[in-house]
Amino acid sequence: MNETMVTLVGNAATAVDYREAATGPMARFRMAVTPRRWDREKQDWVDGRTSFYTVWAWRTLAANLAGSVSVGEPLVVHGRLKVREEERDGGWKTSVDIEAVAVGHDLTRGTAAFRRVARGEPSLTSPTQRQKPATEAVSVS
Repeated sequence: MNETMVTLVGNAATAVDYREAATGPMARFRMAVTPRRWDREKQDWVDGRTSFYTVWAWRTLAANLAGSVSVGEPLVVHGRLKVREEERDGGWKTSVDIEAVAVGHDLTRGTAAFRRVARGEPSLTSPTQRQKPATEAVSVS
């Protein structure tokens, strides 16, 4: 099956909306992607127009997103591109979604501490028990 796979680099624009559905955990959030380019006339970097995408995740990825991602954090998202058009209020609206395969923090803009989740321990990443950032983590001797 041919699917369009994309990789986005941007920031979490909204909080992760985590839900337990009949088919298993799901999560979604909006991601902002702003291209930058070098302006030769101004001799400076300028921001382009920001695009917004809805990122969807399922099962373990959904649970881990809820416990790991906050608004404004820099992310890299890899997944399947889905474009939807629907008629609303007499006009057509286009929505661009990404069905995430992998999500991670953009380490060009900061550091992160990875914690493996043991199977059967979803409380480690539950949305109500957000992990402390690496700067607040207690060091282990």
